Amino acid sequence: MVPLIHRIWPWLADVNAPSLRADAAAALLAAVLVLPQAIAFAALAGLPTTWGLLTAAVPCVVAALAGSSRHVLTGPTNTMSLALAAALVPLAALGSAEYLRLALVVTLMVGVVQIGVALLRLGVLAHFIAPSVLLGFTTGAAVLIAWHALKSLSGWPTLDLEAVGLGVFVVTVYFGQPSFVAPLWIVLFALMGAALLGALGLIAGLWSEKFDQMAVFQNFVIMPMTFLSGVFYSIHSLPKFWQAVSHFNPFFYMIDGFRYGFFGLSDVSPWLSLGIVLTATAAASALAVHLLRIGYNIRS
Repeated sequence: MVPLIHRIWPWLADVNAPSLRADAAAALLAAVLVLPQAIAFAALAGLPTTWGLLTAAVPCVVAALAGSSRHVLTGPTNTMSLALAAALVPLAALGSAEYLRLALVVTLMVGVVQIGVALLRLGVLAHFIAPSVLLGFTTGAAVLIAWHALKSLSGWPTLDLEAVGLGVFVVTVYFGQPSFVAPLWIVLFALMGAALLGALGLIAGLWSEKFDQMAVFQNFVIMPMTFLSGVFYSIHSLPKFWQAVSHFNPFFYMIDGFRYGFFGLSDVSPWLSLGIVLTATAAASALAVHLLRIGYNIRS
């Protein structure tokens, strides 16, 4: 019978004198590289250097004791640091007590989301995301993060993101020459999607009394609806339960309508998708107007 400690930490069976020597050498080399990096990452994020050192050490201990893989990277990165700074600089002065408090709140919320993903066994979804989608997503995220960071941290005049997005679209159309099977459907679902997201954003703004609550709405409402919409993978790759849940998600019909406009392929009729998106937009807009009319959470 396998001892309980080996069932919890199966890697203990591989620990011996040679492996300990190799791990000690690897730890020394990693410390020489990671510790200065952690200080630099903390500076990028506008946080105390001691926080950077802690984020380089503590996650490694937690991952060793509770992680499911010995090969997964733990600790901060330059992308995380820039993303944190770009998100918080518009809300609080860099390095202020409020800035540090918001950084702690964001960190706690990320941990809660990761625990939720682990408990729901959603990590398997990463296997169904195409490499091209990951490349496009990470490249776009990097551009947005760097753009926001440059604008917020330096104060230099920059072009609006709308102008940047239009330029990226023109270059993509020129070099990629994407096909548009039904352009009218693309325009319709783009307008309906913008209206739906705008109404949801207004509801979130009225409901939230501070940034923490706004982030809760983003992480626990918008993000799950986005991931269950088929943006990054086909919903047919999901378990049956989550496929059924996706069919109650208006974002799924919005993405399905876009797919029909670009490729002429869809899981449901584009007319059905349009009707459901219109209904969801009307409901969200009606709720937003009602909240505005009664002055919900509006301070004079």
